[in-house]
Amino acid sequence: MKDELGVYYTPSLQHPEVRMYVRDNQGEIEFRLYNPDEPIIWEKHQWVPYQAIEAAAVMFREKNTDRNPLALYDLDIARKLLED
Repeated sequence: MKDELGVYYTPSLQHPEVRMYVRDNQGEIEFRLYNPDEPIIWEKHQWVPYQAIEAAAVMFREKNTDRNPLALYDLDIARKLLED
């Protein structure tokens, strides 16, 4: 899907208004979250490369937390959207 902010998918079926935008930055896929209920997320957080998201996931696993940063970021969906 695409709108004025770019190409996106909906990472949570429970919250269809939340969007995960994706872009290709010189061969590296980057993500940026948009939540209309919390516009500061878009304003304060820049594009995040997938490698940084993977590194964060490792840190969360090492701390034995139940949070999984990879849950919102789907590299396969991003690649497919960017192909079209």
